[in-house]
Amino acid sequence: SLAAQALSIFGDHSDVMAVRATGFGLLSSGSVQEAHDLALIAQAATLESRIPIVHFFDGFRTSHEVAKISGLSDSSIRAMLDEALIAAHRKRAMTPDQPVIRGTSQNPDVYFQARESVNPYYRDMPEKVQACMDRFAALTGRQYSLFEYVGAPDAERVLVMMGSGWETAHETIDHLVAREQKVGLLKVRLYRPFAADRFLEALPESVTHISVLDRTKEPGADGEPLYKDVVTAFAQRAMNSGEAMPVITGGRYGLSSKEFTPAMVCSVLDELQNTPPKNHFTVGIIDDLSYTHLDWNPGFATDAAARIDCCVFYGLGSDGTVSANKNSIKIIGEQTDMHAQGYFVYDSKKAGAVTVSHLRFGPDPIRSTYLIADNEARFVACHQPEFVHRYDMLDMAKHGGIFLLNTPYAADQAWDTLPRNMQQTLIDKQLRFFVIDAYRVSADAGMGRRINTIMQTCFFAISGILEQDEAIDKIKQAVRDTYGRKGRRIVDRNFRAIDSTLKGLHEVSIPGKANSEFERVSLIPEDAPDFIRNVTGELIAGRGDNIPVSFFPDDGSWPLGTAALEKRNLALELPAWEEDLCIDCGKCPFVCPHAAIRSKAFTADAAGDAPENFKHVGIKGREFPENTHISYQVAPEDCTG
Repeated sequence: SLAAQALSIFGDHSDVMAVRATGFGLLSSGSVQEAHDLALIAQAATLESRIPIVHFFDGFRTSHEVAKISGLSDSSIRAMLDEALIAAHRKRAMTPDQPVIRGTSQNPDVYFQARESVNPYYRDMPEKVQACMDRFAALTGRQYSLFEYVGAPDAERVLVMMGSGWETAHETIDHLVAREQKVGLLKVRLYRPFAADRFLEALPESVTHISVLDRTKEPGADGEPLYKDVVTAFAQRAMNSGEAMPVITGGRYGLSSKEFTPAMVCSVLDELQNTPPKNHFTVGIIDDLSYTHLDWNPGFATDAAARIDCCVFYGLGSDGTVSANKNSIKIIGEQTDMHAQGYFVYDSKKAGAVTVSHLRFGPDPIRSTYLIADNEARFVACHQPEFVHRYDMLDMAKHGGIFLLNTPYAADQAWDTLPRNMQQTLIDKQLRFFVIDAYRVSADAGMGRRINTIMQTCFFAISGILEQDEAIDKIKQAVRDTYGRKGRRIVDRNFRAIDSTLKGLHEVSIPGKANSEFERVSLIPEDAPDFIRNVTGELIAGRGDNIPVSFFPDDGSWPLGTAALEKRNLALELPAWEEDLCIDCGKCPFVCPHAAIRSKAFTADAAGDAPENFKHVGIKGREFPENTHISYQVAPEDCTG
């Protein structure tokens, strides 16, 4: 996303649309497999067409997804790249041996003419890109097209999309067509140059209503870029042939990697049945300011969801949870016939912030480029015990599923440490409940706080996705591959931890009634200002998707000091001030990245009414007046360890 009212490290098409005027070709991929394949096609096509190509795909949704793909062989790569074209490309390089000047200054008398001299290259490029795609298909069996239509051959309502969102749309279209709905999807791969004739040929003649979805916002324009190209293509055909235009609407979705689900796809298709359908709409947000949004049914799921095994893991940034899950995906994807997909939700705070890993396994290729929803996960794991007091993670568990918790409490005590609403969910959904003190197992094995292989072993032992002994062998092999170069000692420690894991893993018997005396605590003070409760507090609780448009400052100005209200309670251990050893250098408050350590110098009599356990000593330093004392303190709720 290009920074507007705020910076976002997540992805949409606003950066791509800013490239339109450069003259680069624009080629889009919608999945990990396509990103792999079209990288080669783009290289071959740019050599042949002599037009530079930006091959783009969704940052985060595609770049951070781990999925089972068919890799390209070196022979296929060589066959796709014409050595004569490579030689010609190199020959055009600037060199003192064959000097020319490029980048001259031109006046009005000639600039216009020279600018038009490139037209034949852009005219011919679409055919050359398609020829590369056809050659690629002959080598690999995977056929791509500039514009690809999927859906009912006699579709009346069609979506037009570009990039990552089309995998979700494809899955939804398959679901609806199986129920005899006349709907379809047109995927735009080559966006620049835009081959209008090929675009129109790819659509079924039966189409009467089209909705074009753009993953960007162009403020002040009367439509987003892809929508305008589609309207122009139909308008030019109508002008030349007199053929009637279909109803065409445009909408925005998925800005900054916002979720885009099958329910939202259905909402857009349903809107096309209204007379007239809403134009310039949004989907996926609640716009209570301009009322652009479409409503959607969050409970909708496709047939594909029923054939997929879903697992969700809550971890802490840098605790190894994501790495362990990536290894699990590779083990299942490479050692079985199942397809595997993993996507990892990171917090912008990086290390010390929550990470949520979404894993899917199934017999068919997985197009579900959206997060696992409530009541879908057969396996939910919490790798950090503090999270049970912060997140409604069991909302994601399906009936009869499994909950695994890393906790320092014994199996006969763990139940009583859960909030009452979590206990009730375990009962209502008839979940199985397992616990392990992974940090103890890790410490005993000499691995410090790294619990990733321990929790990974628990997952395979409980889930039954692979036979237990086979799974443990594969985990150990992954440890060898990952840590072998760092020395035998690290590998042995991991093996010790893996072998000790099953002894520490216990199933908890769930009572018939919730008995906890506490609920999940509020994450911010009850007397906080409205903005803090309605916006900041909801963001901290992970419910930011539900905040409506009107709650946000339109100029991006936010109140200061709100970080002080977020008490994360993440530290497993707290630093202790050893006043006898301290030299009062002041470096620990300076270095602490979360400002959890503070020091204060004061006169000794100022601490006259302090509690007995309040530690303070005479300060070391000649520049301070006599009788000056100092105290160092740690804020436990702010410390991340």
